[in-house]
Amino acid sequence: MDFMSDSLIYGRRFRVLNIIDDYNREALAIEPAFTLPGERVIQVLKEVISERGKPYEIRVDNGPEFISKTLQKWAGDNNIKLKYIQPGNPTQNAYIERFNRLNLNSKESSLHDPVKDI
Repeated sequence: MDFMSDSLIYGRRFRVLNIIDDYNREALAIEPAFTLPGERVIQVLKEVISERGKPYEIRVDNGPEFISKTLQKWAGDNNIKLKYIQPGNPTQNAYIERFNRLNLNSKESSLHDPVKDI
């Protein structure tokens, strides 16, 4: 699970929460928004769990949304381990980093329409 960010043609920044299954490399969720606080991350995770079942662990970096007490409490309450990668070592979350890079590179050649793309 990781975030990617980009901007619209007029400069407004947005983020995309990407959730990838490490085993089969399937994109389970791609959630774009202007803000993605911990509560929204939990909402997306609940939707994925209702469709695909509960994971044993979720690999994340040390971003503020992932180290929030809200997400940690939710994960603990649901018996899901948050597996944090070492700071500055994105290769420990290689599948999602590659997905983010490929997704971002495919968008670089086009400009984002603020209504249709987000």
